[in-house]
Amino acid sequence: MKPESHAWQQLQKQAAAQLRTGFATQVLRTAKGPEPTAWRRLRERGAAQLRAGFADRVLRAVRIELPSFSSQVAFSAATTAICLFAVLYLHERSTRLENERNLADWQQVEDEAQALGLNL
Repeated sequence: MKPESHAWQQLQKQAAAQLRTGFATQVLRTAKGPEPTAWRRLRERGAAQLRAGFADRVLRAVRIELPSFSSQVAFSAATTAICLFAVLYLHERSTRLENERNLADWQQVEDEAQALGLNL
């Protein structure tokens, strides 16, 4: 009988034979991510695509368009009211439908009881 380590070695050999050449290198490269030089080149290329002063214009626009605290509170209150209305409406609707279904079932039971001559 062969030891367990021999079985593991055989399994590793068989699995390695199924993989493409360079598979481990590709996995490690993907897991590690791009090299720092690749990030630097990407930043440089991105910066070359933007016009001068882009960051300043964005920050200025954000400061101008920043909503006030009162408008944020009003928006939150309106959102809360809409959600509450939707929840109450759906609850009332599902309760009403369930009651109608239950009454119809009891009506059927009563009709069958009357047909059998039982008094309920």
